Amino acid sequence: MPAIELSHVTKNWGKFYAVDDLSMLIEDHAFVTLLGPSGCGKTTTLRMIAGLETPSSGRITIGDKVVFDSEAGINIPPNKRKVGFLFQNYALWPNMTVYENIAFGLKNIKEALPRVHAEAFQASELLKALEKPEEVAKLVKDCLPSGGKLDKKKALLHLIDRYGISTFTAEKLLAYKLEEAADPATAAAGPRKSLQAVIDEAEKSAKAQGLTFNEEYEYLRDGVVQTEVRRLTKEEIDRRVRQVGRVVKIGMFMDRYPAELSGGQQQRVAIARTLAPKPQVLFMDEPLSNLDAKLRLEMRSELQRLHLETGATFIYVTHDQLEAMTLATKICLLDNGTLQQYAAPLEIYKRPVNTFVADFVGNPSINFLPAHGKQTGEGHFQLTGINNSKMRFVPESPVDLPALLANFKADQAASQDRQATLKKENADKLFEAPVARVQAPLLEDEKQSYDEEDYWIGIRPEDISIGEDGPLEAEVYSVMPTGMETTVKLRVGDFLLTAVIFGSILYQIGDKVRLGFKGQQAVLFSSLYGRTLCLGKVEME
Repeated sequence: MPAIELSHVTKNWGKFYAVDDLSMLIEDHAFVTLLGPSGCGKTTTLRMIAGLETPSSGRITIGDKVVFDSEAGINIPPNKRKVGFLFQNYALWPNMTVYENIAFGLKNIKEALPRVHAEAFQASELLKALEKPEEVAKLVKDCLPSGGKLDKKKALLHLIDRYGISTFTAEKLLAYKLEEAADPATAAAGPRKSLQAVIDEAEKSAKAQGLTFNEEYEYLRDGVVQTEVRRLTKEEIDRRVRQVGRVVKIGMFMDRYPAELSGGQQQRVAIARTLAPKPQVLFMDEPLSNLDAKLRLEMRSELQRLHLETGATFIYVTHDQLEAMTLATKICLLDNGTLQQYAAPLEIYKRPVNTFVADFVGNPSINFLPAHGKQTGEGHFQLTGINNSKMRFVPESPVDLPALLANFKADQAASQDRQATLKKENADKLFEAPVARVQAPLLEDEKQSYDEEDYWIGIRPEDISIGEDGPLEAEVYSVMPTGMETTVKLRVGDFLLTAVIFGSILYQIGDKVRLGFKGQQAVLFSSLYGRTLCLGKVEME
């Protein structure tokens, strides 16, 4: 599968920028999730890569092929990009069976395909199955009721699934009637000899033309597969339909109509139909949003397995951060058409680059604590926090604070200059970290001004400990047990903190407790720029 590269891709309608100067590299065999709130540019980005939307500027490359370049005037149509698209709406033909829905797109393919010796390939598949004739006989006998007539449909399905063959090949295998023979091995000797003769004759003919075969009996010249512009044969179509049917586990539903399937089964059919043409890249636009919670969990597991089995590159759009965290090898987090962070899920969770990323990823959300203070000569940050508590933030590694703040200031100025030049209607704004309070501030107090000595400390709920010897006194504000864990909201003065306690510990509302901060995964943000300064630990004094 190819890598995909976006270079300075922009899509705007007048002064509204749906995607603004997006550059990213989607590596071979990656599972990349485009994540962000509604209207952030996820689907627009997906559609531009697929060719369904034309970028205003930039360059998109799939593999070694440029599919869009605004300066060079290149814009390859979607059907030439070899991509598959899976929508929120399954869009199955209601008057077609599952088999017909999957096969429909394959019938229209006409392109350069490998030259194949079909008879030799089929003979090789039959020979592989006949290596264990007793197994073939047993599979068929399992479909033969005592004293009854053979269930041919069931027998064919067993053979197709066991040996990964087409219906046509399974019918030939069934025609040998090994299940009726006293000794299946003896009965298989004749067919094996005839099949080997077919292969020998094919190889002799190919050799006379200076050609050889690979394992799938595609013609090779000097090791290179020979191609010809043609359509897929009926057997090739059937083989692909059966292959993808096995991958998504719907082989037994091929004769049913969509209305006879559950939502999850219909989703599997839509996935199989998308995989059948062997796309280079598979795009998915919120494909699980129509399913219930339990089925969504099951389908996430199936998509993970599917990604490994197909070896394809997956690009998945969602606004559900849990889906992104569990599925992706990398997350592309967007907001207002602008890339916020592009990294592995745990990297984004543990090392967010700004307050928006920290707040968006994680459930329950991260706690933001306002603080004010200075960096000491030792490199620590001496801070005054909630309820005028004294604390020290100890970075995990040395922090050159003046250099960081200078970079933040330069980046902010460059961004503002660019937006002013573009006259961008949806201008980027500083994300105001949501500090939870018992009583929301009055409207006139909402907008605050910050300086370089103002900070937010971000602490994940699982990094708050509740006990009898914590440095901060708190009151239990609410308790939400889920069985495996309990989410507890704690009141510290006018501030609310969220903690997650693993296990079945139950607190009562109004209980007096003491809390502390554990681990070294706290994040220190600059309030003035909304950017991450460092990770470290919080020590209360």
